[in-house]
Amino acid sequence: MRLRATVAVAGLALSLSGCGYALVGKGTVIDPSIKRIGVPLFRDASGKPGLDQKVTQKVVEELLKRGRFDVVPDATGVDALLEGEITSYAPRLAGVGGDTEGRSQANRYEIVLTARVRFSKLGARDPIWANDAFTFRDEYDVGDNPQAFFDQESQAIDRLAVSFARSLVATMLEAF
Repeated sequence: MRLRATVAVAGLALSLSGCGYALVGKGTVIDPSIKRIGVPLFRDASGKPGLDQKVTQKVVEELLKRGRFDVVPDATGVDALLEGEITSYAPRLAGVGGDTEGRSQANRYEIVLTARVRFSKLGARDPIWANDAFTFRDEYDVGDNPQAFFDQESQAIDRLAVSFARSLVATMLEAF
């Protein structure tokens, strides 16, 4: 009886292991010889002051969180290079509400950040990963105080840079 139970459990385990389910993004899938990654300052074609520094900083921080790489701001003396160019930064009206006098007023904005990104091993002909239109969005409320508009936008840019970096690093390292 005990032998039958053991065989049944073993058979069940074997049948479940072959069912086709697997974890996606369970680890880094890049060449294990890559230990040092260069991340020069992202170029900025958007014209938004300071955006290049903020995005580059968050990407570097996200790579460092992985704990597997040394990350430097140079393109020399590295095993791989992550190059980026912010191609657009676009705030857009996302919501309109009424004011106390019944007039329409913008109350919600969406910001869209798009970048061209290339991650390549030095000496390799083809990149490990590349995307010419890596895009991320965030929204923020303007509120009733016009002086708070730029503060809200600044906070949204901070959130956007963190989310952008998190998604970028996961995508390029984990082959999503």
